[in-house]
Amino acid sequence: MRTSPQVSIDQADILALHRLVRGRNTAQKVVLRARIVLLSSEAMPQNQIAKELETSRVTVGLWRDRFQQGGLDALLRDAPRPGRKPKLQADKEQEIVEATLRTEPQGATHWSVRSMAETQGVSRMMVHRVWKKYQLQPHRTKPFKVSTDPAFVEKVRDIVGLYMNPPDKALVLSVDEKSQIQALDRTQPGLPMKQGQAGTMTHDYKRHGTTTLFAALNLLDGKVIGSCMKKHRAEEFLVFLRLINRQTPRHLALHIIVDNYGTHKTEKVKLWLSKHPRFHMHYTPTSASWINMVERFFSALTVKRIRRGVFRSVESLEQAIMGFIDAHNKNPKVFVWTKDADTIIGKVLKCKEALGTAH
Repeated sequence: MRTSPQVSIDQADILALHRLVRGRNTAQKVVLRARIVLLSSEAMPQNQIAKELETSRVTVGLWRDRFQQGGLDALLRDAPRPGRKPKLQADKEQEIVEATLRTEPQGATHWSVRSMAETQGVSRMMVHRVWKKYQLQPHRTKPFKVSTDPAFVEKVRDIVGLYMNPPDKALVLSVDEKSQIQALDRTQPGLPMKQGQAGTMTHDYKRHGTTTLFAALNLLDGKVIGSCMKKHRAEEFLVFLRLINRQTPRHLALHIIVDNYGTHKTEKVKLWLSKHPRFHMHYTPTSASWINMVERFFSALTVKRIRRGVFRSVESLEQAIMGFIDAHNKNPKVFVWTKDADTIIGKVLKCKEALGTAH
């Protein structure tokens, strides 16, 4: 075993070090340093000192050297630290902000901390602090779609009114199709989750077909009426409307919220609705699927059951979907709409003004 050179120390320093170790008011970091020096004076190897004092070899070597260079006083004080971070002048800070908001780097779509730092002649950490202060994130974007429906205001007021003030002796059902759900089988089995290690799943997969889920979310109790079908034409939509008709109390009116998909408005559908007057259709604005509450249920289905599922056939996929719906209906979650129509319309109009688009 390699041994460290013995630290030369006189008797007066040994007594002073022992007083530091036994002192009731001595800081524990100073006690550790004093013990390191005392053990080093006995020619004990660094590895053994580190093990006995439950510290690192680097720490042992550091305070041995500090004592040899500065004596007892070097143990009582810490080394000088870098000090406060340099402050950026206000005009330079504003220059970074303006460049981030109004310019683009050559050959790229957005700035990085390094490209901005090089252009502005500052450190990348300085750019990072400025972006954090002003909440600037050039690397991120958020998708959006503003509805151009000329009847946007009327439709929003109609649907939000159903959510927040549903009619008496009626049920409000949010209805939609989740189409092209793929039965995906992984090419290799994944590894299970372990402590400190996430589960694994191959990035490639085998396709075994698709299915379409028709779902109706009851806004009163949160339960879902669901059915999987091969296609999502008007014929399948009529089959689902008949299913809703059978599974809801006949004495209640039904207010059905659907999107503007063409299969919801065919002549066959209109004829069937004319023969079933308790069905009242409410169509969402164009490009505004977020206002249909069943989309929230579809999101939960995707995250909790489909995205990480392994399905070797369409039948197994459909069984998994219907199993999820059954489990949901045993302990249904009621989705509560909180934004009133005026708030939504105001935000959309403000967005249109910012984009310079006409209603």
